[in-house]
Formats: sequence, structure tokens, C-alpha cells
Amino acid sequence: MSSNSPTTQPAKRNTPLLQVANLTVKTAEKTLVEDVSFTLRKGETLAVVGESGSGKTLTALSVMGLLPSGLVASARALEFHGEDLQFLAPRKRRALRGSKMAMIFQEPATALNPVLTCGYQVEEAFLIHTPRMAKKQRRAKVIKLFEQVQLPNPQAIFNAYPHQISGGQRQRVMIAMALAHGPELLVADEPTTALDVTVQAEIIKLVKSLQKELGMAMLWITHDFGVVKELADNVIVMQKGKVVEEGPAKQILTKPTHAYTKALLAATLEINTTPLKTQHATRTTPLLEAKGLSHIYPARGWFFSKKQGHAALKGVSFSLNAAETIGVVGESGSGKSTLARVLTRLIESKGQSGTIVFQGENILSLKGEALRQSRKNMQMVFQDPVTSLNPKLTIGQSILEGVTAHNTVPHAQRAAYVAQLLKEVGLPDDAATRLPHQFSGGQRQRIAIARALALKPKLVIADEPVSALDVSVQAQILKLFAKIQKDHGTSFVFISHDLRVISHLAHTVLVMHNGEVVEQGPTHAIFSKPKHAYTKKLLSAVI
Repeated sequence: MSSNSPTTQPAKRNTPLLQVANLTVKTAEKTLVEDVSFTLRKGETLAVVGESGSGKTLTALSVMGLLPSGLVASARALEFHGEDLQFLAPRKRRALRGSKMAMIFQEPATALNPVLTCGYQVEEAFLIHTPRMAKKQRRAKVIKLFEQVQLPNPQAIFNAYPHQISGGQRQRVMIAMALAHGPELLVADEPTTALDVTVQAEIIKLVKSLQKELGMAMLWITHDFGVVKELADNVIVMQKGKVVEEGPAKQILTKPTHAYTKALLAATLEINTTPLKTQHATRTTPLLEAKGLSHIYPARGWFFSKKQGHAALKGVSFSLNAAETIGVVGESGSGKSTLARVLTRLIESKGQSGTIVFQGENILSLKGEALRQSRKNMQMVFQDPVTSLNPKLTIGQSILEGVTAHNTVPHAQRAAYVAQLLKEVGLPDDAATRLPHQFSGGQRQRIAIARALALKPKLVIADEPVSALDVSVQAQILKLFAKIQKDHGTSFVFISHDLRVISHLAHTVLVMHNGEVVEQGPTHAIFSKPKHAYTKKLLSAVI
């Protein structure tokens, strides 16, 4: 993506479109956002940057009047076009939302209703704000919006349900919904965080184009300074509910003054093209070797052909040495997560073929106790520890699940063993007696890593383990993976759509596209001189 700095659209500079003065958000017991002030003019983009819990999203929701129950916002001024939103009747404020002010959320899969078609959900914006519009006219407007946000085959998308389209397409549907009435203010809460690099680049390019066309002001919530560089005119940096630094984007990015801003920028990764050191001097027999792996999901419903099913993997081959990391990159649907589940035998099908040799054995032929023992040496860390940790088990109980199943540690020593694992991943001893909901996202991921390490595996397969984390937490987790490899000689299969992460962690890389490996080799060589057009496309989209 181009790195040209954003250009503010021509506007009357004297009157702010949005003025927020001394905004505070509280619960009955705690202040979550304190004394936040900023102005936003027509055509400008203001980025609000900070880690999880900094108050970014609460600030955005306060502007939109969408705070959840139990939270109360107050401000000296919360003015839109000079009118204080705090004193508007609920009916008038609702009328503003979706017409003059609109919001795009981080995860369209949860923001969109799964039982309504995409077209109808965008139609609802017209049903609410222009109820007398004829159905035929509404449909035509929705189709035009889908064309405007560059959705392929708008007629088909209109009739599709959210689960039947890709993540990038769902985000475009959300943008179309937000743009239905040509809003003057667009509030975007991390709308590209969960997207592939290519889709992220496309969405940012689209939003910039629409802003220029419509003259919108944008309030953009993010923890990604790459996005800030692409979009923002001005930036406010938030920490623990307060603004710690503000100013023009170029100034914040190049000459930050606050220690917190400097720390965030220092934790932001760039593509690394320097070879990573390996932990062994000579090549040995590979720890893991896959040959000709193919996997076909059975045909189901209308989405796949009833005759052919869906080929998620097509002849994938690679090898991994002890104490090394192989990165697997590609867009959603490329086969990355399917590969992880096939390697661990979490999924199997009649349409599966190939061999997986792990520690000298073809694990696809193992059954019963032999498979159980093999799995002890191959563990997995999932993307979302919220769903992979049992909410009813204490952290100690979760970490000991595998130990208990395999009886690898005497019962009397287990409490000390848990404490040792927690210390290794940077958590206190008392974490063992607490429940998952009492920890932050980064802490939960450390717990998931501790659980994976409990059986002292030779191989850990990590599926997007840092994609949902703040940059500073992400950097800490990556250092932890490197430390584990150095201390224990653990090998990793590290799956990610973030090429920057892979460049800092993986010795070799597989580039996957439509179930096939289109390029593989040393990470530094491929990222510095890619040969395949798809690899070049992925690298060019990194912001």
C-alpha cells in the first residue's frame, strides 16, 4: 500500500463538526475514561490510539450514544454541528445515528444478524430513516451501495447471509450500511484489525476514496500505527482512560514526546529480512515432515458442489527441524488453519491423503494409545484463549489437564509444577487459583501457552496466537516464544496473516494460497526477494 500521508479534504476550518470537551465515563465504582477532549472538522481523520482498556472504544461509543447499560458518560461539551448531543431527546439522537453519524464495528460477523440476508440488513437503514421509500427503490439503493464499496456480484451478496461471504466482504457490507444516508461523521472501531493484510489494504483504500468523495470526517479507533500512518491527520494517544499525547499524525509518528507513545511505537514491528539464528549447529533428521498433504471437506448445503466437496489442502509438503520455527502465511481460506488441524489430527476425512512423519512415525497411521502418546509431544495454542480455556476451571486446573490425563507429574508435585510454568510465562503464582475472566487477553494467551508447555512437547502449533493482541502485548508474547525455543529446544509451526510477526519469529516460511503452497524457503530470502506473484501481493499490502 502507498505510504503517502493523508490529505485533509477542503473544509471550513473555523467550525468543528464534532467537539468533545472533558468527556468522562464511569461505572458506579470506577472512572474508565477521564477528561478526554478533542475536535474534528469536516473531511478530517482523527485516530484514537492505545492498548486494550485504554478507553478508546468507550470514547467512540460515548460519541455515538451507544454505551452499554451500567456506564454513564458526561462532558462539558459533546457537540455535533454545535448542538450538544447530551441534551437531545433519545428519539432525535437515534435519528442522527445512521443518517448524519454512523459506526463501523471491529467484527462484522457479530455486528451483522446471522439470520437476515446482507441486503435486508442494509435495507433496514432506509426502513428506519425513510420508511415511505418504495421497496424497489430501497433495493436499488442497496445494490448501488454494494457497488460503491466494490463488492463483487452485488445481486448475489444482497441475497447472501453473513456466514456465506468472506470477512472482508462482511466488512464492506458494514461500510455500505454505515454509508446508506451519506453520514458526515464515520466512527470506525478497529475495523481492519482481524482482516488479512491484503483485505486490510483494500478496505483502507476504499475508506479513503469514500471520504474524499463524500467529505466525511472520521474518528478511527486503532492500536495499529501502520493504519494511523495511512489514514490519520491528527492523533490522540490514550492510556488508562486518559489522553497522554495528541497532535498531528506526522509529529506523533516521528517525534513522540510521551514515554507511553514511544513504547507503543517501539513495539510496532516492521518486516525483518535478517536471517534468524538457529539453535543447532548441524542439520539432523527433521522433527516433522509432511508430504503431499491433501484434505477435502465433505460437500454440504448449497455452498459447495455436492459432487466435489471443498479441497482445503492440495499436496502440501514441508519439513521442520528441531528447535526451529516454520511460519505459515496466507489469506483467510488459504488452508492455514486446516493444515494445523490436520497436523494434530483434530480433523480427518475420507478425502484426506499424504503422510505426516513426526519423530520418525507416520502419525496418520497411529491409533489408540500410540496416537495418544504421540499427541503428548505435539500441542496447540489457539487464536482465542477466551474460547479455548474452560471458564469454569481455575488456571491451575486448565494447565494440569494434560498432565492429569498422561500422569506425567506426581500428584504431590503438581502445585509446584504449575507455579513453575506460570513463572516461565511471566505470571504470578496466585494466578493458579483464579478463573480465565479475571485476566487480560495477553495474560490469557500466556496461560494457553503454559498449558501447551505442561507436557514438555517437542512441537507446538500456534494458530494466530497474537493477531488479536495489542502491539506491546504481541511483542511480549513473541519474545516468550523465542525464549521457550531457546530454553527447551521446542519447535513451532506458527500460523499468521501478519507477515511482520512471521519475519521476526520464523526461520522458514510457507506461503499458502487456495490450499496450495505457492512458495517456501528461508523467511529472510522470501521476504526480501519474493518470486511468486501472490507472495509479492501479500508483502506489498503490509502497511
